[in-house]
Amino acid sequence: MFRKGQTATAFLFLAPFLITILVFFFYAFARAIYYSFTDFNLFNDARVIGIKPYLDVLGDSLFQRALANTLVFSILVTVLQTVGSLLMAVALNNKIKGQSFFRSAWYMPSITSSVVITLIFLWLFQRRGVVNYLITQWLTYLPLILTFLGVMIAVQVAQVLFERSRKLPAKWFDPALAAMSALIALAVTLGLNVLGVVGARDVQPYDFQYFSDSWLSIGGVRVLSMPLLVVVIMNTFTTIPTLMLFFLAGLQNIPAALYEAADIDGATPAQKLLRVTVPMLRPVTFYVVTISLIGTMQMFDQVAVIGSAAPQETLITLAYYVYTNTFKSGAAPVNMAAAAAIILALIILLMVFLQRRFFVAPEAQ
Repeated sequence: MFRKGQTATAFLFLAPFLITILVFFFYAFARAIYYSFTDFNLFNDARVIGIKPYLDVLGDSLFQRALANTLVFSILVTVLQTVGSLLMAVALNNKIKGQSFFRSAWYMPSITSSVVITLIFLWLFQRRGVVNYLITQWLTYLPLILTFLGVMIAVQVAQVLFERSRKLPAKWFDPALAAMSALIALAVTLGLNVLGVVGARDVQPYDFQYFSDSWLSIGGVRVLSMPLLVVVIMNTFTTIPTLMLFFLAGLQNIPAALYEAADIDGATPAQKLLRVTVPMLRPVTFYVVTISLIGTMQMFDQVAVIGSAAPQETLITLAYYVYTNTFKSGAAPVNMAAAAAIILALIILLMVFLQRRFFVAPEAQ
């Protein structure tokens, strides 16, 4: 119960926030709805023309491409960053030396400007960038790499079988045996290289153009463009550390007794992850997926920074479609931009509703 005068004081402190919400959200949203039913183009007096802007938007091939790009991007990134952040949180939740350092290091991408990250990725994926250089080196030294891996696997298998023949509990990935296998494989590979049996080969520099009009297709249908795939990798890389924090906080609240009971029952690490950790983190997972869906559906900055470096169809998203129609040179079709913005808002609300209706845990309601 509020004491006398407390309500007024509370509203006084909340006033800046409430005024901002009223002006920049509710008023702006109402204006967008109004413009979406008019012929407004920034320079004329708005006149109501019904649902024509919505029909124009839905019939625009560029909007259809933007919608497809946005949905593919949103689903891919949400899945990748949710799974990646969960696994990273589980790994960093273990008591290891330098735990604080590793947590800080993994969080660094999240505090870096997305513009800077985008420029770095543009540099990495240029035709003469680092990625093409590394692929060229991989192809050059592939015979040596395959020789090393083949010898290492063979030696590891031989060591494990030998130890087990002596009734010793050797595992396939025993780190001590693996280290010995790696040393033997390295010596054998170097010896074969000196004898001229295997060696590096001459290959042409790999010069794939990542920001070109190239697509991954299914049944002849363009699903994912190569430039958008680069943005998927970039966005996943920068958002995983932030989402990891939510899972880390959730892991702190899981009773240790559950893991102790699983240990007594002989559960493996994978079984403990799937049967204990994942179910106990359902409320956190719902929150992570929700903010991830909203964030990815509104993705704009990376596409804006890349701009004309890639064909527009390969990268355009709904948020960028709204931007280009609002600030188009000459008479801008603001009514179409407003209609597209309303459609985007409805899609986000529908996705969140469906997730809350069918996938959320009861304790997160």
